[in-house]
Amino acid sequence: MTERISPPLTGGERETLRAFLDFHRATLAMKCDGVSEEDMRRRSSPPSELTLLGLVRHMAEVERTWFRRVINGEDLPLVWSDSGDYQQAFALESATVSEALAAWEREVAHSRDIEQAAQSLDVTGYFARWESDVSLRLVMLHLIHEYARHNGHADFLREAIDGTTGP
Repeated sequence: MTERISPPLTGGERETLRAFLDFHRATLAMKCDGVSEEDMRRRSSPPSELTLLGLVRHMAEVERTWFRRVINGEDLPLVWSDSGDYQQAFALESATVSEALAAWEREVAHSRDIEQAAQSLDVTGYFARWESDVSLRLVMLHLIHEYARHNGHADFLREAIDGTTGP
């Protein structure tokens, strides 16, 4: 079972951002705990293609893009798409749960290392889609938003699979 630690009620900005981001990462992991390979592929609301497996793959791409490609300036492709197509994360024909979770966990580890090595939240990287520099602060806030949004989707997906609800 995934351990999820609540963010601090008091604390500095960076500590709070880090804790909220880790809280949301743990929430996604909790929604996937104990779910079979078949159910990880299950769509809760056809015609939507959204699945827990697709969400895990998507969040691996999001972590990789914002921390490694943007903040760290690494020149590397997305995990599942050489063309930069984020929708490839939802193409599940050849995907396996173990592969997706391992990729996501690797990208989360890279993200944590990059964030911890940064001198401050004011460190910037270039985000080509916006044609602008962005701060580590913005990246962390954006990922909190991205996880919160998709964890809401994961709530519905998990409830449709086995009735599990809750935080």
